[in-house]
Amino acid sequence: MKPWLFDILACPIDKFYPLKLYIFSYETKVKDFSDILEIYQKRDVQKISSEKIVKISKSNNKYYIKDNIIIEKSIDSKYFELLLSSINELNHIIDKSNNEISKKCLNLILNEVKTNILEFVKKIDMDKIEKILPELYFVNKIKTEIEIESGLIFCEKCKRWYPIVETIPQMLPDEYRDENKEIEILKTNKNLLGDEFLKQSLKPFNI
Repeated sequence: MKPWLFDILACPIDKFYPLKLYIFSYETKVKDFSDILEIYQKRDVQKISSEKIVKISKSNNKYYIKDNIIIEKSIDSKYFELLLSSINELNHIIDKSNNEISKKCLNLILNEVKTNILEFVKKIDMDKIEKILPELYFVNKIKTEIEIESGLIFCEKCKRWYPIVETIPQMLPDEYRDENKEIEILKTNKNLLGDEFLKQSLKPFNI
């Protein structure tokens, strides 16, 4: 599961949104995180531009932008509004993995990257878009290319949880879920989730 998918997920039972996402492990290798981070920190605009992730066009003296997160071409102000909304979704992600670089990347997006984009948005000047291309690249890479291997999606309204198994969110109705297998998932990740989480009236199963 890619973090971008979390932007559009709601609880299938009560339609509550936003959900919480607990990440246990990544399929993506640490080196891949490091490479993305290095390009961002070096602010290698030439390399970033060559990947053509952020696509900018102009029509009737107005600029339009789309990328792998905002896939529909949007006028520049609307694009940044949607992108910042996607960045804010990261506030609902709890990285419990042993990957320190992934934690650093998520923290960078929520702080430095978001701050830089907000500063640019105060007075959008598309002639100076290269100033924040590294930020746009970094958000896109982390949200649309990183793969979560295992984790748990949680609805705070109905206390229902759904496992992520081998990159796939298992969001089935209660009657189709395998109690034994899913209780084992809770037991295996008990230390990552913590007692406070497990003391809730979790549905449909708890340990």
